[in-house]
Amino acid sequence: MEAMQSLSFRPSPLDPLRKNMPQFTNVRSLGAKRVPFIISASASTVSAPKREKDPKKRVVITGTGLVSVFGNDVDTYYEKLLAGESGISLIDRFDASKFPTRFGGQIRGFTSEGYIDGKNDRRLDDCLRYAIVAGKKALENADLGGDRLEKIDKERAGVLVGTGMGGLTVFSDGVQNLIEKGHRKITPFFIPYAITNMGSALLGIDLGFMGPNYSISTACATSNYCFYAAANHIRRGEADLMLAGGTEAAMIPIGLGGFVACRALSQRNDDPQTASRPWDKDRDGFVMGEGAGILVMESLEHAMKRGAPIIAEYLGGAVNCDAYHMTDPRADGLGVSSCILSTLEDAGVSPEEVNYINAHATSTIVGDLAEINAVKKVFKTTSGIKMNATKSMIGHCLGAAGGLEAIATIKAITTGWVHPSINQFNPEPSVEFDTVPNKKQQHEVNVAISNSFGFGGHNSVVAFSAFKP
Repeated sequence: MEAMQSLSFRPSPLDPLRKNMPQFTNVRSLGAKRVPFIISASASTVSAPKREKDPKKRVVITGTGLVSVFGNDVDTYYEKLLAGESGISLIDRFDASKFPTRFGGQIRGFTSEGYIDGKNDRRLDDCLRYAIVAGKKALENADLGGDRLEKIDKERAGVLVGTGMGGLTVFSDGVQNLIEKGHRKITPFFIPYAITNMGSALLGIDLGFMGPNYSISTACATSNYCFYAAANHIRRGEADLMLAGGTEAAMIPIGLGGFVACRALSQRNDDPQTASRPWDKDRDGFVMGEGAGILVMESLEHAMKRGAPIIAEYLGGAVNCDAYHMTDPRADGLGVSSCILSTLEDAGVSPEEVNYINAHATSTIVGDLAEINAVKKVFKTTSGIKMNATKSMIGHCLGAAGGLEAIATIKAITTGWVHPSINQFNPEPSVEFDTVPNKKQQHEVNVAISNSFGFGGHNSVVAFSAFKP
């Protein structure tokens, strides 16, 4: 996404340093390495290794859980997406009348009943509440609810749930109490509930999971970073099962105001439901959203031993950095294109096998086309590839975006239907891909990738497919 155009921070002149470099560099992921993946300088030919066969290193998805603007049920969430329903509305959680942007993907009617006890529920920031509910729902979906959780080795089960902004409400309230009432009125939960690692920590404590437990915070790329890291813990034999994903709850005055100050948000207050319009010529910024999306990731060996319901397979992923600018994407797409190539290497698939892309597609003026340009460098033909934008309906859920979009990607694989990109009124002609405009399409997904990029130049891509024994 692009923003902060009036600030003096400008990108360094990197081109002279790279004029003798090939168009693509083979940026290798940090996880387990496999057979070499040969990429030509133009990326026109790719020699892909075979996919992972070792059941200890194959990573499967056995559960999904979410909190979204469409509720807390995965099937309902995807039905709303398939129907092309917008979850964007005017904000009524606080008085937004003086803000130039007064709408977003605000969650209403959320309840944690049955998942968090009442006393803790009243204290927790929504960022943490969303994470706990989504995480426990994912375990239920994985046939690990209630007493069934006792049949796994909890010392080999971990949690990796990230957030871009942490407990923003708790932080904002603490600062306000300090200014208005003095330090004695700051809650003792101020620090614990504001820091970004507490979602993973509380889930780990509640579930008794003693394996790898931490958070990653890479802005809007957070969830994919967590999936990638969690999968590598499994591949390296450090865990059998990981809860991984992202959570975010920034729909408060300071959160909205901060993005307004960045000049990143749409100001289409007269028609909020059409404001998020990726790839449309009249797009004017992204729309804030909130929620959580969490996957249960397991080694195939572990999942089969316990008779788990295997939903899909995680094939691979990659992360890297544009090293260019705080908020603007690289115009040449080098960071994104090399991240996609590294994902394909890690997954053991060729570009020709990919026929579905869940795009980052935030509805920003520069960001949308920068992603398209990068994708075109990897996929030489757009024929047969469906590319859609979940954010057109739920807004940009920041650190949780990749989690919610991964679930949409997995549902496309399991249902054979891809949801539309709504608000495609006047599409950019340079896009060329079938963006599934305004109406769902039936599509048998072979290999899917899901893109997420964040402030700071953080790029992350993950690949999924149907599970085949």
